[in-house]
Amino acid sequence: MPCYIALLRGINVGGHNKIAMADLRDLVASLGFSDVKTLLQSGNLVFSGGRKTDKALESLLERETAKRLGVSADYIIRSTAELQKVIAANPFPQEAKDDPSHLVVMFLKSAATANDVKALAELIKGPEAVRGEGTHLYIVYPAGIGTSKFTTALIEKNLGTRGTARNWNTVVKLLRLGSDLQK
Repeated sequence: MPCYIALLRGINVGGHNKIAMADLRDLVASLGFSDVKTLLQSGNLVFSGGRKTDKALESLLERETAKRLGVSADYIIRSTAELQKVIAANPFPQEAKDDPSHLVVMFLKSAATANDVKALAELIKGPEAVRGEGTHLYIVYPAGIGTSKFTTALIEKNLGTRGTARNWNTVVKLLRLGSDLQK
């Protein structure tokens, strides 16, 4: 049975788009999925069941979240196998080891090309670094994320797609949860 990792964008941030994780778990379970688990309060779900494409599942969850919970939120879906590949492809292994809370993976709704990422890197004014292509970016924020000018809004505007970021610790925990479901 497939295992999915769902990442919600922009919920429970600054008191906006509030969703209780119990409500989110109940919603996904009511749609016929099983083993529904959440991680933290920022919209990280792991569940199994069904055989939908990532895009079809994203659409279903976005529509039902708006309808049943009254919150408009983007979902970005990855399989456990995809998340394993994301972790294996990390171009910043030393940062993952030494400072995992300042290394993030930005999961994108649609793919960015290598040229898109190169152009994005040229916009960096601080100590940040960005790598990646396709539907994942790896970003290092050595001076911290909160004060950086290399923001999600800047990234999304320049790539023409939406995304949501998770720090390295969270990415690894999500893979562990997904892998546990497949045992």
